[in-house]
Amino acid sequence: MQETKHSVIIEQRKLISVSGVESVNSFSEVRIVLTRVGGEKMSVVGTDLKITSFSKASGAFTAEGLITGVQYGGKGLAARIFK
Repeated sequence: MQETKHSVIIEQRKLISVSGVESVNSFSEVRIVLTRVGGEKMSVVGTDLKITSFSKASGAFTAEGLITGVQYGGKGLAARIFK
């Protein structure tokens, strides 16, 4: 699978901004599942999560709440970084 460029910015575990998002698959107060451009799934997990903005045209996504983790596919962020 070809990697597509994107960025993830988490500010003080309260705000997350992600670029390169194609769609929001599902969301709840504890998990938001996104599809990135290229088809890879990404999950944001935490508590009291709510989507504050999403633009399909630009691929920009933001959410707020207490962010406790980010997962790509079935792997956590640390597993993805330190492969």
